[in-house]
Amino acid sequence: MEFSVTRISRGLVAPAEPTPSGVLELSVVDRIPVLRCNARTLHIFRQGPGAAQVIRKALSKALIPYYPLAGKLDVSDQNELQIACSGDGIWFVEALADCTLDAVNYFDHAASIPYEKLLPIPPQENDGLDPLVQMQVTQFGCKGFVIGLVFCHSICDGLGAAQFLSAVGEYARGAQQLSINPEWCRNFLPATPPHPKSSAPPPITLPDYQLQHVTIDICLDKIKELKQEFQKWSGKTCSTFEIAAALLWGERTRAIKLKNEARVQLVFFANCRPLVEPPLPKGFYGNCFFPVNITASSGRLTEGKGSENVFQVVKLIQEAKAGLPVEFGKWVNKKEGPDPFAPPLEYSTLFVSEWGRLGFQEVDYGWGSPAHIVPIQGSSVVPAGIVCSPPSPKRGVRLMTWCVQKPHLAPLLQHMDQYLMQ
Repeated sequence: MEFSVTRISRGLVAPAEPTPSGVLELSVVDRIPVLRCNARTLHIFRQGPGAAQVIRKALSKALIPYYPLAGKLDVSDQNELQIACSGDGIWFVEALADCTLDAVNYFDHAASIPYEKLLPIPPQENDGLDPLVQMQVTQFGCKGFVIGLVFCHSICDGLGAAQFLSAVGEYARGAQQLSINPEWCRNFLPATPPHPKSSAPPPITLPDYQLQHVTIDICLDKIKELKQEFQKWSGKTCSTFEIAAALLWGERTRAIKLKNEARVQLVFFANCRPLVEPPLPKGFYGNCFFPVNITASSGRLTEGKGSENVFQVVKLIQEAKAGLPVEFGKWVNKKEGPDPFAPPLEYSTLFVSEWGRLGFQEVDYGWGSPAHIVPIQGSSVVPAGIVCSPPSPKRGVRLMTWCVQKPHLAPLLQHMDQYLMQ
């Protein structure tokens, strides 16, 4: 994918008005070590002339109620992560591309996207800046634009990040008041005892295998067909995510050819907002999720054929989801035993994320919803898949995945094609 991008300006976008200073405490979930990372995404819009100026102004307004996002991470004397409300702002880059979005097919082929051109170059280390949010708005020749977004995961989960972007969109469309006012509310779980800096956990040792990026599309008709068949088979309904996750987990297990007695795991993170008592306010935008961990033998996932085998895996997923309130409650009340947020980083473990319900597809800066949202691979050594949507006007499900090593890529694609063509 050959094109050039020229960055014409960069700097901080601060709140449009003075905002509170001081320190805000993060929640128990926010402070989980695995969240000390940045989530990166591309948001592709077909139309938006002068988008950078409009979004810059709207960001400045949105940072008044969302002022913690204009601050930076800090560490307390008890070695607890917190937010220093400095009012510095969000790092913002404006750029121009020398082609149209149509010429790059709206970045349909995720594996070939030159991400480094579309993501913001961060501030230099000697600037002393470490912004929680970084954004690059790249205008294309068709008057469309792409937002390259880098978001600190310690302050927001996907739902929270989408809520903030929706607020920016409302201001960009001329709103005087937000439809949802943000709420900090990070004390919804009991605090863990403080621990000294000397007791920091040891660094995680990552495996050395390299995973292959591949995109698999499942048409809407196939999803509908499988849902209907599952209802006839079980008497219950199922979700699109459950079908897609079950299909990927089963066919991946088949492709990597483990012994029947070998244990395989599926891990996905479920929204726990409905489980919190008293209920969280509607405007809460922090992290609130919990891992659902399912373990089965390789043989159980691969011994059958056809839809019935997939439906058996869907049943496993539904049973695990039904047990979420109990598992979440145990963790909230005890926080003892193995860390559920740190499952083993082994080749037999598959992580799956659902992006269809986060809200990114509904964000509108004045020119309509995005044509495409592209999650960017976070690690080449953690087997993962993301259930999302293909670029419009396509309909159905897109599996963006890096979950197999090169010898297992062709078998995975073969198994998926055989099943989807049935």
